[in-house]
Amino acid sequence: MTVPAISLTAPAGPDGAPLLVLGPSLGTSTILWENVLPALADRYRVIAWDLPGHGASPRATAPFTVAELADAVADTVRERFLYAGVSLGGAVGLELLLRHPDQVIAAAIIASGAKIGEPEAWHDRAAQVRAQSTSTLIIGSAQRWFAPGSIERNPEISGRLLHVLQDADDESYALACEALAAFDVRERLGEIAAPVLAVWGAHDGVTPETSAREIADGVQRGRAVGIADASHLPPADDAAATAEVLRSFFDEYAHTRA
Repeated sequence: MTVPAISLTAPAGPDGAPLLVLGPSLGTSTILWENVLPALADRYRVIAWDLPGHGASPRATAPFTVAELADAVADTVRERFLYAGVSLGGAVGLELLLRHPDQVIAAAIIASGAKIGEPEAWHDRAAQVRAQSTSTLIIGSAQRWFAPGSIERNPEISGRLLHVLQDADDESYALACEALAAFDVRERLGEIAAPVLAVWGAHDGVTPETSAREIADGVQRGRAVGIADASHLPPADDAAATAEVLRSFFDEYAHTRA
């Protein structure tokens, strides 16, 4: 295992404002946050990162764990920050809170869980992508990712995200699946002392409300909130509601120094 290389976007927002780092879901890129970013960048200095082999990040050259993705984020950012991540990006957020507690002020864990899915299913998906490419995932992903009517309401961003999935490096995607297969921090949630907001989408069948509440109830300072018109990608389904939830939460902690 090794710490993979990742890319960050250029900061958006006022110089000197609190730093907010945004993490992606598997198969997506920083595009996921485009419609949310303007509502956050008026008060935070915002950067987003891409998974290995997705978006602007280089392909993975070796297997990696979710914990090592967290190390990559911490090592690349190199300062204290607020964090919000979706699905795999949320799992990375939990590992950041466990492995780099002095660096993360507060975190929003969105459409995610302390364990996501079952290992066998992730290994099966990795094998499918290696054999047939990420193009074979598009129909199923569209059904999981978006709430009913969302593709029609948000055709541009949903279409672009599905193109990102198609263009993702197959081996990097497969390695991310294997990282998720091994990820399980349910027994360690009680170690997390920083404030945590667990967010679920009401239509999400992958990481439903129970996953969010497990996180919120397990950490020391947790709360949970749902977004009614969202499934597994709330920033794409309902950017306005996602931005409002994040602003309300982070405004409480943005100027925390200790």
